[in-house]
Amino acid sequence: MVAVADPPSVDASPQGGWRRVLAFLRRHRVFAAAFGAGAVLRIVTMLGFGPAMWFNDSYDYVSVALRPRPHPIRPDGYSFWLLLLRPLHSFAFVVFTQHLMGLAAAVLIYALLTRKFGVPAWGATLAAAPVLFDAYQIQLEQLVMSDSMFTLLVVAVVTLVLWHTRMTWRAGAAVGLLLALTALTRSIGLPILALVVGYLLIKRTGWQPIAAMVVACALPVVAYMGWFKAVNGQFAMTNSDGVILYMRTSLFADCHKMNLDKRKELELALLCINTPPDKREASAQPYLWWDNQNQLHVFGSGTKFTPEINATASEFAKKAILAQPADYLATMAKDFFRAFRWDRPYFPDAKTFLQYEFSNEYTRKLAKWSSYHSTTDKDAEAYENGPAATRAVSPWSDIMIAYQGAVRLPGTVLGLMLLAGLYGVARRWRDLGGPALLPWLGAVGLILAPAATAEFDYRYLLPAAPLACMAAAITIASMRRRGRET
Repeated sequence: MVAVADPPSVDASPQGGWRRVLAFLRRHRVFAAAFGAGAVLRIVTMLGFGPAMWFNDSYDYVSVALRPRPHPIRPDGYSFWLLLLRPLHSFAFVVFTQHLMGLAAAVLIYALLTRKFGVPAWGATLAAAPVLFDAYQIQLEQLVMSDSMFTLLVVAVVTLVLWHTRMTWRAGAAVGLLLALTALTRSIGLPILALVVGYLLIKRTGWQPIAAMVVACALPVVAYMGWFKAVNGQFAMTNSDGVILYMRTSLFADCHKMNLDKRKELELALLCINTPPDKREASAQPYLWWDNQNQLHVFGSGTKFTPEINATASEFAKKAILAQPADYLATMAKDFFRAFRWDRPYFPDAKTFLQYEFSNEYTRKLAKWSSYHSTTDKDAEAYENGPAATRAVSPWSDIMIAYQGAVRLPGTVLGLMLLAGLYGVARRWRDLGGPALLPWLGAVGLILAPAATAEFDYRYLLPAAPLACMAAAITIASMRRRGRET
């Protein structure tokens, strides 16, 4: 008779569970320490600037959460999240979830780099450090804004694609759903779909996962566009893309070079800015948002974001780009390379710049603007069911103000990480760029898209940073492996 050894017993007691947790933390102690420090910084932020901080766009998100409708300027994905959390009547809980999103993005970066690419724990922790420690990342999570959700979704998409060496149709569908959420959070999510599809085609993934991804992404997006058409009269996600592109061209558009026939193209000619290009503002923002500077007011005193105005502005902008391609490329390049400066000069204007600072006063009081059937301050107070203005509480607020003055990711470092990733893509040219290609293209695209279609803004850099870190870390890990093999 053969004796059969008993299977090893599993300690299911609470003590055994704690031992497993402690063993896990010991294995990943470098990242665990960094994660804990990042969590502490976020707790200090919540104690110092409760219940939340405010940006100009915050009020539209809250308004849609109170009175659901497809917003003409930006998709409603983040407002849906606010709507889901609305019964709690707590902006503090909203920003708490956003801080969790930032921490979750760091976990995904660390897990992908260590498990799939063999990056040492310290290296993967370093790649996650900008998400964990950048003061502007933490401040953005404290704002009632969509960027933290968008960053997590983008990191999750790239992680899921790179995690699967052989992607199944189910994984493709999961990526598609994440891409739909990304597009409904910020419109740039749809170009990311094209990027992922192109990457999977290059990697010869097969048609089933790609088809599943496209269908899973298209269904929610098309449904949203149908709702948008029923309310706003246009099958689209917004009525703002053409108007914002007009803002992009406002710094250089010269109607003398565009050869507009004022008899046949009177509406387009009305959008001409009479100030010579070399005498215009340094930022394009006034030519959209300031009524005393922009030409859109010629169509009336109502909203700028109607299908008709959007279409007219889009046609004008396209004519300006085709008539002045060199000026357009120069304007775009100037904003693109602005992302890689070491310093952080005021841009696009002082008020916008200061809203990203813990020390500013703009986010410590509620704006009192006209809103959809209400006013912005009343909307915020209705959602909170009480006072919603930011309250700075010492010493916690003082700690984060001092921290922000010392700890941030300089644009030059972001540029160096992109160069490292580019080197990794180039040296794997026989493999069409290797796995670093996807996060590298994603990072570059997230920086380039605002420069091409809108205008540079510091918050647009933050979603690009984790992807740039991933591409650089994958490149360095690949070089280390090749070095050991030779």
